[in-house]
Amino acid sequence: MGRGREGVRGADRLTTRARRAAGAVRAAPCARTAMRWRPPRIRAGYLSAALDAKVLVAGLRQLREIFAQPAFRGLVGGAEYMPGDEVTTPAALEAFARAKGGTVFHPTSTCRMGGDARSVVDERLRVRGVDGLRVIDASVMPRVVSTNTNAAAIMIGEKGAALVLEDARGVPVRRAEASCVA
Repeated sequence: MGRGREGVRGADRLTTRARRAAGAVRAAPCARTAMRWRPPRIRAGYLSAALDAKVLVAGLRQLREIFAQPAFRGLVGGAEYMPGDEVTTPAALEAFARAKGGTVFHPTSTCRMGGDARSVVDERLRVRGVDGLRVIDASVMPRVVSTNTNAAAIMIGEKGAALVLEDARGVPVRRAEASCVA
């Protein structure tokens, strides 16, 4: 969604996005073939739940309300160039979101950590049923976080490194020492 001022170069525009941090439908890997070495096809499920589309439409409308406030009058003006002033109905805004929407693509939570039978890794990030294998990345998050995954992934990496050292040494790693491991 964006607006620009009349006579201002195209690069001088204000652009914003409405996005749903975590949709109602979770992505699901689907086997393409019985051959395990082929990568799975991922069905992300974007906008497959009515709630997700409704939230995006509400977000687009809210952005328009924000841009209509007096504080923005000197910054924005003229016609909205995306999706355009003529796009006003919920159905039209949803169609825009489906056609032009995207993702910030921070896939996580594909082999979650936990203590139940459905979790892939245990609390020490060891893959259940496979000796000597750990998963130490954002895929162990039980749920997708509603923010950028960088800080959480760094924390998982540092904790995982400390766990590997603990197991190799047979003693817990001190906190200061663990933060230097990477």
